[in-house]
Amino acid sequence: GFNQRHGSGYISPLSGRWRPGDNLEQQLIAAIAGAQRELLLAVQELTLPAIAEALIERHRAGVTVKVVLENNYSAPWSRQHPAGLPAHQQQRLRRLQALGWPDAIALLERAGVPLLDDTADGSAGSGLMHHKFLVIDRQRVLTGSANFTSSGLHGDAGQASSRGNVNHLLQLESPELAGIFAEEFEQLWGDGPGGKPNSRFGLGKHSRRLQQAQLGSNRASVLFAPHRRDSPHHGLALIRQQLDQAKQSIDLALFVFSAQELADVLAIKREQGVEIRVLVDPGFAHRSYSEWLDLKGLAMADHRCRLEANNNPWETPLETVGVPRLPRGDKLHHKFAVIDNKTVITGSFNWSPAAAHTNDETLLVIDSPTLAAHFSREMERLWNTATLGKTPRLERKLHRQQQKCGLSLQ
Repeated sequence: GFNQRHGSGYISPLSGRWRPGDNLEQQLIAAIAGAQRELLLAVQELTLPAIAEALIERHRAGVTVKVVLENNYSAPWSRQHPAGLPAHQQQRLRRLQALGWPDAIALLERAGVPLLDDTADGSAGSGLMHHKFLVIDRQRVLTGSANFTSSGLHGDAGQASSRGNVNHLLQLESPELAGIFAEEFEQLWGDGPGGKPNSRFGLGKHSRRLQQAQLGSNRASVLFAPHRRDSPHHGLALIRQQLDQAKQSIDLALFVFSAQELADVLAIKREQGVEIRVLVDPGFAHRSYSEWLDLKGLAMADHRCRLEANNNPWETPLETVGVPRLPRGDKLHHKFAVIDNKTVITGSFNWSPAAAHTNDETLLVIDSPTLAAHFSREMERLWNTATLGKTPRLERKLHRQQQKCGLSLQ
């Protein structure tokens, strides 16, 4: 499912009007309703009350339901006050209040659905509990790039043009793969709320190498982050290995791209004649540590007029790199690559050192021409209206850098 794709549509719960895209919330609710024995949910943020109500219905029907959240989003928002909250949390609270919907976490708590967050191991939390997966009856996995929020799936309250951050959702039928995801969940859960303090998050987890599972006639490989920086098995190394195998084409649609080693391998593949297209979220692309700038042959200093260490702008810029044109307020939240029209890299894993070495993340590599075709259609949709040259926003930032820093870049 792709929440902004052409060729499908649904009635928006925000506006009550028809809008383009797949209704990822209804896909999740339908999957939850089919659970007979167990539901294991690990997601950074859950604010959609209809999903909470679907979980509660299964809980009351005797299905085992367990929920893991990121600690920044695990408290009921309806009990929060703007005073004392960071600015971004204040903005989040205002948006949730503007929706006028019930508080999903409060609903779960009142119904007695057990939940915990990444402070359950006695720490202040991992970098981010950034997983976005649901395991059903140890038979099916739902995962992708989307948080279970209005902004993640449908759009922002009061923003008529918004369609939600650009996201996707996979439903994968494989007991073998579901078992691998369940093992990851069990590390997070430990004995659960009120049990022994044996939950494990971040680098406290037992480090796991790449695992493979049968997915119909195809194979899926899954890696759960994080890994220590000296480990050879971390997520960026896996992505680098996959990119290095490309013979014909590489398409990227990314929220974050800040890993220098991946930009460097793309440079090698370009020299080998591989066709490369790259789209990065506009809000991230113009940051000083964005590798999107490297591909365009540009360098941008931070607020101290310092360039990123080991920065490596391409001498010959890549022309096929740009930013998508999105509805106002929305972000490109995908984290996918399509290689040679047959291999898909996806998951919650942003292409950054933080994802590899700090956060709880899911990274999937699926060899499937059929699945690759779905993601290629999404890439084409985004590519058809993308801006490939210097955007006005980029021009302004470069002009301000020149005025402020001149020749004093460090």
